[in-house]
Amino acid sequence: MHNIDETVKKQTAVICLLAVAVAGIYACYLIVRPFLGPLMIAVMLAIVFHPLHTRMQALFRRPNAAAIASTMLVLLVVAIPVVVVGVTVSAELRDVIQMLRDQSASHGGVSAYLTQLGEGWLSRLANFVHLPQMDAHATLLRWAEQSSSYLLAFGAGAVSNIFTFVLNAVVVFFSLVFFFREGRSIRTWLIEMLPLSKGQVEKLFDEVNKTLIANLYGGIAVGLAQGALTGLSFWALGISAPVLWTLMTALASLIPVVGSALIWGPAAVFLLLTGHWVKALILFGWGAGVVAQIDAVVRPYVLSARVKVHPLLIFFALMGGVKAFGPIGIFAGPVVLSVTLATLEMLKTTDFSWQSPPPA
Repeated sequence: MHNIDETVKKQTAVICLLAVAVAGIYACYLIVRPFLGPLMIAVMLAIVFHPLHTRMQALFRRPNAAAIASTMLVLLVVAIPVVVVGVTVSAELRDVIQMLRDQSASHGGVSAYLTQLGEGWLSRLANFVHLPQMDAHATLLRWAEQSSSYLLAFGAGAVSNIFTFVLNAVVVFFSLVFFFREGRSIRTWLIEMLPLSKGQVEKLFDEVNKTLIANLYGGIAVGLAQGALTGLSFWALGISAPVLWTLMTALASLIPVVGSALIWGPAAVFLLLTGHWVKALILFGWGAGVVAQIDAVVRPYVLSARVKVHPLLIFFALMGGVKAFGPIGIFAGPVVLSVTLATLEMLKTTDFSWQSPPPA
């Protein structure tokens, strides 16, 4: 009887601990949920730039100094291209807005100018396609007013987005310092905590490292291809400084989701507002139909060649990852796929002989 009571107490204690652990993990998830994206970016950067940190550790004997130095170098490597692209795109948009403002001033405002511009496009289109009878002026005026309202709302939202971006950037680089400094300890802790053998945990870590590095190579390949194609189109359409825009597009393509559209999109709008609507349509069609699709073609093949996974699975991991996790999903999706496939492979080779044999 005493042994039964002790067993019940132990089982109750285990169940209680499990319940508290689950509740605690869920509470921790609620706490870090707003920062999961920045934390994933910090983990990714720590893995990708681990060779750099290894050199910093050899150069600086103190762990804190090495971690801070590595983080500052990563900040330069990552932030400088983003700032350059941002300044360039801002300059483009500033020119477009200034031109729109100057031209609309002589037509009674933005709505009136957009209406007149739209009526011009409809009249040209009517020469080739039969358009049904409708009040074009009223329709275009309504569209113009809706567009103006949307732009005002977008501008108001951009202010809060800037604050969110700065906060996330602080979280990324603050976390990165600790991931660099405590990376080895975190890895050892995970090996001890997970109910897997050391070899199995190491295999999972290797899959994550390999997938992230492959994604980096895929991003570089996409940047080179998109930059070359965009620069070629700029040169063919007579847009100045095609070599500069080739470099800007290659850098912009590293930004998930929007990528090269940050360059050819404003350029197409600029051509449209300056009256070169044929060139604008050509550039928009080339950018959306060819340049933007390079990411969906090149990246899966580069990843599949390095991680030995079928390109179709990589494609769905990339697209589904973006839909599930947002822009960071372009990295998280392939990692989830690789870890899942590695886990299934380990299950296939696991010895289950510890199970009791079925009754005869």
